This record gives sequence, structure tokens and C-alpha cells, in this order.
Amino acid sequence: MRFEQFLIRNAGANGGKAALVTERKRLRYDELDELSTRLAAALHANGVKRNDRVLVFMDNCWEAAVSIFAALKAGATFSPINASTKADKLGYIIGDCDAAAILTQAKLMPIVTEARTLHAAAPLFVAATAAGNGRTPEGAASFEGCLASEPLPVLHGGIDIDLAMLIYTSGSTGRPKGVMMTHRNIDAASESITTYLRNTPDDVILNVLPLAFDYGLYQLLMAIRLGATLVLEKSFAFPQAIFERIRAEGVTGFPLVPTMAAMILQMRDIEPGFLPSLRYISNTAAALPPAHIARLRELFPSARLYSMYGLTECKRCTYLPPEELDRRPGSVGIAIPYPEAFVVDDEGNRVPPGVPGELVIRGPHVMQGYWRNDAATERMLRSGPNPWEKVLHTGDLFRADEAGFLYFVGRKDDIIKTRGEKVAPKEVEMVLHAHPGIAEAVVIGVPDPVLGAAIGALVVLSDPALSEKDIIRHCTRHLEDFMVPKIVEFRAELPKTDTGKVSRRLAAETLELAE
Repeated sequence: MRFEQFLIRNAGANGGKAALVTERKRLRYDELDELSTRLAAALHANGVKRNDRVLVFMDNCWEAAVSIFAALKAGATFSPINASTKADKLGYIIGDCDAAAILTQAKLMPIVTEARTLHAAAPLFVAATAAGNGRTPEGAASFEGCLASEPLPVLHGGIDIDLAMLIYTSGSTGRPKGVMMTHRNIDAASESITTYLRNTPDDVILNVLPLAFDYGLYQLLMAIRLGATLVLEKSFAFPQAIFERIRAEGVTGFPLVPTMAAMILQMRDIEPGFLPSLRYISNTAAALPPAHIARLRELFPSARLYSMYGLTECKRCTYLPPEELDRRPGSVGIAIPYPEAFVVDDEGNRVPPGVPGELVIRGPHVMQGYWRNDAATERMLRSGPNPWEKVLHTGDLFRADEAGFLYFVGRKDDIIKTRGEKVAPKEVEMVLHAHPGIAEAVVIGVPDPVLGAAIGALVVLSDPALSEKDIIRHCTRHLEDFMVPKIVEFRAELPKTDTGKVSRRLAAETLELAE
């Protein structure tokens, strides 16, 4: 069924239950249902039609959750955009997907305004929350006014194979690609994940991860699917405050990434069992070091720890059952329930245990392809065992043991996975090359036990006065925070192939030697 039906069904069955808890507002299921219906009516009144694209450009706030379900109720496709996205990238996305609307916050309106000038030809309805002075930013309709619309359901006629969301992820060309996911895809992925996590309507899930990051987004989708409660926080910058919220709300599920685990393990004033309500902890982005796993299990003795691997193109691929942690500490597990995961050689033939190859995923959660990018789609989606299906070639190298448990080996392409996000080196290099003081630059991934990979840049200067801080500040102005290089090193020249091309492989080797 269409995914917004889960909200409607749970609002009807248990409308007084808490659906969403944020710092500024608590919403019951009936309130989230009504507010999203009102906003859907406003979108419809302002020209948003079935299958149109609606950008949700917000940080973690109750308005973002309302916006996501409003877009679905309007029959549209929502696209969550990271609040740290800069105007040039936002402008590209607006033009690429012909967005019909942007739902945003007052503090982000300057970026929206600049981005719109890059694609002024596209009709665009913009609604923004009020500024601190209570005024709606110039160039936008009032988000609060939209929520005052009559709560009339929009009869859009959509079905479950319509696109539900379009998530932009980095591409090898330096331009982001829109991953197309239908309602049926989201339904299948969320059902599988909630099955192995053993989620129930009684769960209270804490999410500090951006809703624009699919790991964070699915915490909302899974909670609403189940009729559970989501506690939504903006970040993990102040862990003690988060721990207090976990205790106050009786949180049972805590999704984290390795950077968060590292922060927890560095704290000296916590004792084992200090968060007794936690039933499970999940981790993705990068594999946790065995020592971190052992320490987390000491601190959270009553919580099951799930190590997972996934990518935006199918949401989740594998999980390691908690009872296997001791036996297979380096494994990312087995295929999630219902889909299938296997390893193939360059010809697409399955390889025996222990032999590295590309991981392939079959299942109903696999994306429909990349928005308006047939060439990239054909590289990732290829013919499967049955003549009517396509399977996902992940681009990641794995090996399997005799029992079928999978182990990550590396990537086949240049894409860098850091903090669970995919970064195209060319996108960062474009920003570096735009600086007048930089003659040449190459970007590589540097193995990191916490981030998975850190963004590293080797730079040849045309202005010798430039410092590492200058370059990082320049990147911070033009890139999302997870794309900004953590390591910048200067070179007299960059390593090149015999044909004169800059070699990313040789650059990585020189950086390793320098370390």
C-alpha cells in the first residue's frame, strides 16, 4: 500500500499516542495526521499534482516530519535535502527534478532564494516557517498559514508503484544522482528492518541522525509504520543531554554511527547499565572496531547490538545477528529478511566462499533507478536470475565465509563512504579547483576506524600564502559538512600516469607514505 496509509491507519487506531517528540513540540498520531493533511491540501491548492517532486529542505524538526507525509498525501514524491546543502547544489537539484515545491525554514531561505535564481524557469511553490520576528521570509508562503488550511484529503489517485521519495546521493561525475524509491520499495525495506530489529508499537526510537540521511529518515518511516514513538533530536553534539532524553522518554532503540560510538566510549563519567531502557542499538556507515563493540556491550548489557551494511540504492543490504558478534566480529552479516545477497565475479557468476567479488542484492527494496540518468542506472541495475527482474550491483567488494556471512573488502569505484554518506571525489575537486589560489587538486578516501573513510585532499598551490585552514574554510562555504576534507596536504606536483592524467591510486599511495 502507499506509505502514508500507515500514518492514517495508526491515527485512526490509536490517535492519542505520541508519534513524534521534539524539543519544541510533541505530536500525537491524530495531530501528525491532521497537520500533514492540512499541508497536503495547501500543496494541492498551490499546484502540486500527483508525481510532482517536493523538496523538504529542513533540519530535524517536527515540521520536516509533517512535510514528508504531506507530500505523500498530496500524491507527490518527497526529496529530503540536507540542511547544510549550499545554493549551487540545491539549484542543481531543483532543476534536475523539476521540483514543484520546497518546504523549508526561515533560516534557510537565503539559500533557497539564491538557488532559485539558478533555475528561475521552473515554477516553484516555496513555504517557509516564520522567522524569529514572526514574519514569513520574502519570497515564501507561510508554512504556518499552510497548516491552517482546511484538512480536506487530496484525491490524487496514486498507487504503491508510484515514486514515494527521491534521495540525492553523490555520483562519480561530481553531480548528485536521484535514487528513485517507490512506496512499495519503502514498504519492503521498512518491513524487513523492523522484522530483524524485532520492533513493536511499544518501541520509543531516538534519532539524532539527519532526516536527509536515509538511516535517519528510516527511523521516522519505521516508527510511523509500526505506530511507535520517534524522539527526534538535531544532533549528538551534547551526549549528556541526549542521555537525559533517553531516560526521560524511556527510549528503547538507539541507532548510531561510529563517530557517535567513539564519543560515547571517550566519556569517563558513565557506568555500565546507565541507560537501562535501551533494548537495542544499531550501527551502520562503517563497521565498528571489535574493541568498540566489546566496550559498548559492557556499557549497555541489556541492549542487543546490531551491526549493519547498506546503501541508499536499496536502503539496507545486510545485518549481523547480535548472537554472532563474538564468532564473526569482522562480518557485516547476512542478507536482511526476504531479500537475497550474494557475491559475483566480473562476469556475473557467483563465486565460492572466500573469493572476493562484487556484492549483488535482489529484492523488493531495490531502487527503480537514478532519476533521468539511464547510463548510471544501467551500471547499477542489471539482469537478474529471472528474465523480468533487475538486481543491484553495489560496486562494493565482499567475500563470504562457508556459512554465508559477508565481509566488506573495499569499493570498486572512486566513491568515498564517510559517516555513512557517499562522496564523489570529483564534486570536492570541483570546489577546490574553483579557488583561484589552487592550481591542482585530487581527493581520496583515507581509511579511518571511526568514519570508515576520511576525505583527504592533495593540493598544488598557485598562491603559496594559502594555508590548510584557508582551504578548509573555502570548502566549508561550498560543500555539505561531511564532504569537507579532514586532511589537506600540499604537494609541488600531483602523481600522474604515463598519459599525464592525475592518478588517484598513486595519490593515495603517496599520502600513505607521508603518514
